[in-house]
Amino acid sequence: MAAKIKKGDKVVVLTGRDKGKSGEVVQVLPKEERALVRGVNLVKRHQRQTANAEGGIISKEAPLHLSNIAVADPKDGKPTRVGFKLMDDGRKVRVAKRSGELIDG
Repeated sequence: MAAKIKKGDKVVVLTGRDKGKSGEVVQVLPKEERALVRGVNLVKRHQRQTANAEGGIISKEAPLHLSNIAVADPKDGKPTRVGFKLMDDGRKVRVAKRSGELIDG
């Protein structure tokens, strides 16, 4: 099945500690059904000092489950479901169910 959420998409968090926040998808982990979103679900991690990285407590994004995020509508930025549409030239594109806008291409 085609992916509803892809790297680079603007998404909105639907549930949890960061509900209502939005950000860009940095990485999608399809096997775990999770995604990393920039600036959302930040956790503190202790990191040992290495030759190229400084040690200490750093903040980094933790993965969110795909069911807890939704693509932001290109028109108004509110969460929307994703549908698919076949174009005349044979391409399959993602469409926002809320406004009917194309999400990609």
